[in-house]
Amino acid sequence: MGYKIKEFRESLGMSKEELAEKSGVSRVTIWALESNPNYTTTTKTLMKIANALNTTVDNLFFAKTV
Repeated sequence: MGYKIKEFRESLGMSKEELAEKSGVSRVTIWALESNPNYTTTTKTLMKIANALNTTVDNLFFAKTV
């Protein structure tokens, strides 16, 4: 799922810092999600990230392409 966050973020030309600011989620958490496949977080955090990326949590898990 972390690679999907990165794909969505990069497709919007957004840095980790910008995503952190827009979502209200720490940059460290975003970095951990993108770089560590075993990192887990709450649904609430995923919802914040998805909203900041103009998508849904489902798309972060299941979208085939951005």
